Amino acid sequence: MIKSVPDKLYSGAIVNYPDNMEDKGKPELMQKVVNAIRELHRLLNISKDFKKPDGALTCYDVAHHAGFSLEEEYELLALFREEQRQEYLKRHLSKVLPVMAEMETLKEKVKLNGHFKNLSSFEFEE
Repeated sequence: MIKSVPDKLYSGAIVNYPDNMEDKGKPELMQKVVNAIRELHRLLNISKDFKKPDGALTCYDVAHHAGFSLEEEYELLALFREEQRQEYLKRHLSKVLPVMAEMETLKEKVKLNGHFKNLSSFEFEE
């Protein structure tokens, strides 16, 4: 930190930017991530266009559309290899998708008209 920067009304800092590996990651893993994001969007009734063919997408292109919290986005940005970012996205989506699918099931149950069906397994004998 530099407390006083000449001709400025604020302090400053000397910053080092770490090298970000420009590897391609795993194409098959990236395709799974993209498919999972599309499934998430389907469950949310959202339509997104990534404006690139699937084979050209990177985690930076799709991460903002995966439903991350601010903290999770920051954690993703702290990963310096594409394969690490892909794995992070995959783990996040594998947690979120089952919850969203269950929410969709719950939503359908709530929409029912309130009548119970006669289920033979719940009948009591007298």
